[in-house]
Amino acid sequence: MTLFIIYQPEPPLPVLLDVASITADRILLLDSFFSVVIFHGQTVASWRKAEYHKQEEHAAFAQLLNGPQQDAASIVKDRFPVPRLVDCDQRGSQARFLLTKLNPSATYNSNAPTGTDIIYTDDVSLQVFMDHLKKLAVQD
Repeated sequence: MTLFIIYQPEPPLPVLLDVASITADRILLLDSFFSVVIFHGQTVASWRKAEYHKQEEHAAFAQLLNGPQQDAASIVKDRFPVPRLVDCDQRGSQARFLLTKLNPSATYNSNAPTGTDIIYTDDVSLQVFMDHLKKLAVQD
């Protein structure tokens, strides 16, 4: 499973499968074999809904939006079984396809920094699990 952040003109960069990777100004592309998710941050989604990408002076933004679409299309085209392609926005109903795959480092009962997305779950993060495992390993 791979999560990429999309920046133009650079190639996509891998990021952690963590809720901290979600920001309002990012486009994320998740390939989990059975599904391919294109996730637009809140700012990017609002610009797309305002149709800035259709204006000539925002050609770079149009390229930014087309990059993950082309990458996802090439992934879907070459894979069998054909994965589900999900195009979603931050805090949208389809965002669950991305959120279910992420490490819940920021939850409703953790001390998450202000402005970061949180995942509403009772699951512990990988860091909490590893800390607990270390304590159990060194007990007498």
